[in-house]
Amino acid sequence: MIFLADFSPIKPEFGLFFWTLLFFLLFWGLIGKFAFKPISESLKKRESDIQDAIDLAKKTREEMNNMKSENERVLAEAREERARILAEAKETKNAIVSEARDKAKEEASKVIGSAMQDIENQKKLAMIEIKDQVSKMALDIAEKVIRKELQNNPDQQAYAQKLVDDLNLN
Repeated sequence: MIFLADFSPIKPEFGLFFWTLLFFLLFWGLIGKFAFKPISESLKKRESDIQDAIDLAKKTREEMNNMKSENERVLAEAREERARILAEAKETKNAIVSEARDKAKEEASKVIGSAMQDIENQKKLAMIEIKDQVSKMALDIAEKVIRKELQNNPDQQAYAQKLVDDLNLN
């Protein structure tokens, strides 16, 4: 215990100072070589990994922004294409309806024209038939009147016989 009474941390002895310094430098060298160097390398590696991750995140963010703008552009093009297709379909529908309407009008005109022609032909046939019947009736009446007149008059009977003979010769 006597040694402890003389011990002063403020004023160490040279031997204690030397061995403490030697152990400290040896410890510092071993720690520097085996601990600080790997820790420093792992910190540098981690820093480069973090920087790579940040760069990758920035690149990914830029790509996402580009993809977003590209998607918006494609979506706008798709909308325009849809609008164009709808307009074409509407035009086609209107053309088909118009064509069908024109064909229906044309067919109706043909049917009406044909019906009018048939009516006109039937009317002419009816008129001819009526004229034939009227002429037959007139001939029948004329024949009856002439027979009545000819029965009493021999000159007229002879003249009528002469006309009939002339008709038979021709």
